[in-house]
Amino acid sequence: MNIFLNFSFLLDWYSISLLLQGLMMTLILALLAVALGSILALVPAFMRLSSNKIMSVPATLYVEVIRGTPMLVQVLLIYQILNIPLFLIGGIDMGSFIPGLVALLINSSAYISEIIRGGILAVDKGQTEAARSLGLSQKQTMVKIVLPQAIKNIFPALGNEFVTIIKETSIFMYLGVAELMYQVGIVKSSSPAVTELYIIAGLLYLSLTFPLSKIMNKVERRLRYADSR
Repeated sequence: MNIFLNFSFLLDWYSISLLLQGLMMTLILALLAVALGSILALVPAFMRLSSNKIMSVPATLYVEVIRGTPMLVQVLLIYQILNIPLFLIGGIDMGSFIPGLVALLINSSAYISEIIRGGILAVDKGQTEAARSLGLSQKQTMVKIVLPQAIKNIFPALGNEFVTIIKETSIFMYLGVAELMYQVGIVKSSSPAVTELYIIAGLLYLSLTFPLSKIMNKVERRLRYADSR
């Protein structure tokens, strides 16, 4: 293998624009997955916290199945089930984008539900007992006492999930979603510098995940400092 890498292909503005467009699509997918997935995750999270087995058992099954199967299988299965014909909105093939996003939401909601559930369970039970003894209802206790404290436990883990999702979006190249690795494939077809291209792709992913990881570490330290005070 030639150890002398050639990055001259990056002087081609067309290649640069494709990679940046792919990076933007990757970021959009990850943001939508975390934002919408966090909302969807509330349902299985609270169902699993319920003492009613009619609520907790289906939610547990959902979480275990999603977490126990490869995301690639989930993506391809959702793509086949929805079978949306090709149509474009803003230059994006929604026939591939929608199934990909749905699969990503289903996957992320299962993982985030466990983050939420773990954050709630980490709150001292004495807090709940004290609130109930003061006359607060179960709903008031959860909203005013438990959740504000649980957010401190949830937020750092949610940031780590965001980092994970950014990397997992590379799976969507198989659907034709124009994220970063899909665009890498297009550039690769007209460039001999394959090794260099993969290095650049890795650096672009790192440009998203590394700053985010540092920000989350800083936030976590501040939350710990606030708790210690």
